[in-house]
Amino acid sequence: MPVSGEAAGAGPDEHARTGLPDAGPEAAGPGPGAATVLHSLDGGVSWITLNRPEAMNAVTWDQRERIIALLADASADPGVRAVVLTATGRGFCAGADLRGAPAPARERVPGDVARTIRLGAQRLIAAVLDCEKPVIAAVNGTAAGIGAHLAFACDLVLAADTATFIEVFVRRGLVPDGGGAYLLPRLVGPRRAKELMFFGDALTAADAERLGLVNRTVPGGELEALAEEWAGRLAAGPTRALALTKQLVNASLDGDRATAFAAEAAAQEINMTTRDANEGVASFVERRSPEYRGC
Repeated sequence: MPVSGEAAGAGPDEHARTGLPDAGPEAAGPGPGAATVLHSLDGGVSWITLNRPEAMNAVTWDQRERIIALLADASADPGVRAVVLTATGRGFCAGADLRGAPAPARERVPGDVARTIRLGAQRLIAAVLDCEKPVIAAVNGTAAGIGAHLAFACDLVLAADTATFIEVFVRRGLVPDGGGAYLLPRLVGPRRAKELMFFGDALTAADAERLGLVNRTVPGGELEALAEEWAGRLAAGPTRALALTKQLVNASLDGDRATAFAAEAAAQEINMTTRDANEGVASFVERRSPEYRGC
């Protein structure tokens, strides 16, 4: 059984001021021994719960690796027949934890950024897409950046009516990563995808459902029960047939994912040489508005 979290998302004014909910000084993570990813197995359902509510569940390196491992375990374990990915607190996932990133051991050289994206954000999204069990996202609050892509990669998406989805990258002068430019056009078409990515506006749960990014929107207090119901139905179903169906559907949209991911990594490599990208990241860390110069 999962640990319940609050369903209230951050308000639009907060997003407008900062681009992301303020993770606060605790963004480096809870104290030693605290579980930042909760896991339980109940009735054939693997519940994976991000648990850094004080940081709006901005995902750290450790959390990412733990989620990837749990999804791999779910694929290999015949006792797991469905997966639910959710979070505690007001946020589902406010993106990557920039403050918690390890300091580089040396000066960055060409290839480093692309390699980091391939081995980091792209591995996380691929782990969801490639999981052999159906994965449900139960989005309890704000899903921004890689957090939004984590939800969109899931097979089914349930959302609290207070949840929001934000393609936050443009606010920081960044190219979307974590498969965003691969996932969104397949889900909503290229024009809608560009609108979301070009402007970075917060998308309400109701609008996300209207666009087809969310299967069902419910009051926050009903989210866990609905996720449990849907996961239970999947867990009681023909697991291998569901796995094969998932593979067939994904493959029908997946003409060349390797090329899309390589192009994303290359774009990241190029973009990180620009002043605006570095200014965007610096302004986020320093909690100030960015000053872009178009270069």
